[in-house]
Amino acid sequence: MSGHGKKYREALAKVDPKRQYDPREAIRLAKETSFVRFDATVELHLRLGIDPRHADQNIRTTVMLPHGTGKIVRVLVFAQGDAARDAEQAGADFVGSDELMTRIDKENFFDFDVAIATSDMMGKVGRLGRKLGPRGLMPNPKSGTVVRPEDMTETVRAVKGGRVEFRNDRTGLLHVGMGKVSFSEDQLYENLVALMETVKTSKPASSKGTFVKTVTITTTMGPGIRINPNDVLAMGTV
Repeated sequence: MSGHGKKYREALAKVDPKRQYDPREAIRLAKETSFVRFDATVELHLRLGIDPRHADQNIRTTVMLPHGTGKIVRVLVFAQGDAARDAEQAGADFVGSDELMTRIDKENFFDFDVAIATSDMMGKVGRLGRKLGPRGLMPNPKSGTVVRPEDMTETVRAVKGGRVEFRNDRTGLLHVGMGKVSFSEDQLYENLVALMETVKTSKPASSKGTFVKTVTITTTMGPGIRINPNDVLAMGTV
């Protein structure tokens, strides 16, 4: 703790490390203990009862947050023809095909948060796997980012409007942003409800025992606040 500044230590002193808070109390405390000067992100961290070494136990899915993330999402789309036009009209930030692929491959262009591709483009886009994959930017059917041309408008609007992809890391942890400190308590609570509903329905059939082992929320640079897993699994709408 000595490596942290005074403001962090003051925030940490408000959190009881031995206690598991109820969801609303934890959200209130997260907002209260955010000390940075910018609008910090509120993050959810879950330790899951999965073995990431087994492909059938890895989780990769999406959730539509009722109040979005509070973050401006930059969307890149690989498409041609009508699908490209639809993507532009829906608000995509970058739209193209071969020229965008060349820019990514030759110029290391990664100034975007989500990449979407029409299914007919994946033969070419697949060659960018070694560059996009490690950054979590590769379009993938599981995350809803490989789409039929006729679904382009809906997909771009959803991603821009609050649809979030999440997946576990190689240690079985799951990290996902659930909003901003400036959000109201109710907005953060409703986003958390949506996230937990999706997590519950994503439990792999081969995962045995306790699925959600620990639940913690934090803000950018703020202390971790533990939530009772049973309480968060029993959450309902406001």
